[in-house]
Amino acid sequence: MKTIETIDLAGEKVMLRVDFNVPLNAEFAITDDSRMRAALPTLNKILHDGASVIIMSHLGRPKNGPEDHFSLIHIRQHLADLLGREVDFASDCIGEEAASKAAALKPGQVLLLENLRFYKEEEKGDEAFSVRLASMGTFYVNDAFGTAHRAHASTAIMAAHFSGKKGFGLLMAKEVANAEKVMSNPARPLTAIVGGAKVSDKILIVENLMKVADHILIGGGMAYTFFKAQGGEIGNSLCEDDRLETCRDILNRAAEQGVQIHLPVDSVLADRFASDAQTQVAQSGQIPSGWMGLDIGSQAQTDFSTVLKNSKTILWNGPMGVFEMDAFAAGTKAVAEAVAEATQNGAFSLIGGGDSAAAVYQFGFESQVSYVSTGGGALLEFFEGKTLPGIAAVLVD
Repeated sequence: MKTIETIDLAGEKVMLRVDFNVPLNAEFAITDDSRMRAALPTLNKILHDGASVIIMSHLGRPKNGPEDHFSLIHIRQHLADLLGREVDFASDCIGEEAASKAAALKPGQVLLLENLRFYKEEEKGDEAFSVRLASMGTFYVNDAFGTAHRAHASTAIMAAHFSGKKGFGLLMAKEVANAEKVMSNPARPLTAIVGGAKVSDKILIVENLMKVADHILIGGGMAYTFFKAQGGEIGNSLCEDDRLETCRDILNRAAEQGVQIHLPVDSVLADRFASDAQTQVAQSGQIPSGWMGLDIGSQAQTDFSTVLKNSKTILWNGPMGVFEMDAFAAGTKAVAEAVAEATQNGAFSLIGGGDSAAAVYQFGFESQVSYVSTGGGALLEFFEGKTLPGIAAVLVD
């Protein structure tokens, strides 16, 4: 990957695509700035070189054009504080104001453009929209791993307008390098933790991981489709009946390939999906009618922890239960503790963005694992073996 680390950007006006899609509370305060902090090495490199930078990002999923809740004006001051310098803001990402402010930029100055997704053309990968963005800068840098799996105007299309004048940011390179540590000649045993609600969301990653993993731990709602596929009783637990044969096929192929798939032997049950529901513990394949599994049980926690503590490479993608509710957070927390302990004993651990990253931050283990990815869907597609448009576009010159 051609990164900006070896490029002198002095005098350039850098169009920098970042992923500043950070959570905001009701008062528009940032509740987790980890994605912003992750982009600082790239921003500081650009500014240290004597370039100016025009920052592009999306925030949330606005449906009908500009919405105040999704305005990047809410992150402007925090970004200025992180950089230790003033950040100018354009109330549109294209148009006269953005163009004139970009034209007036001097070396070392920063301009933040308004939310790209206020225009439907961004997600459509519109060529004319990408031309208008590209016209403001002289060099293109993609540092938005979190959106690298999207063929949007700012992540994939506009790169074509910077032949010989484009590269990857330092975060993007770091994300790919850490992902490749898992997929290319990892230290063994390699254990993948796969959780989340649906088997259908994780089929491709499980199938790809079977080529490299020694152990696959399956938790979350998707585990109950596996139990039903084996003839178990799962009560009202989540289940995809159209994926039962898929689960049986995965279990059979894993056995043939010598990959050990571990399912949670017991579960914490609830009589309804609520934080104050009645609870009990039962064997995961013997769940009574009217009850649903919302977390892995204490025996499953012990079993999973034992596997993890004996691992040398760990990939974690998806929680073990509904960890956002205290009553069903113990399984995810136990896994986080085991991953942290394994890491301290020399294992390499990669936390795969999204809910897994949220859980690690919630329980305070982010500094005790090897790397927390900023990209949920992008990392998932990377491990599924797919080409990421945001990376492919920069590689082509």
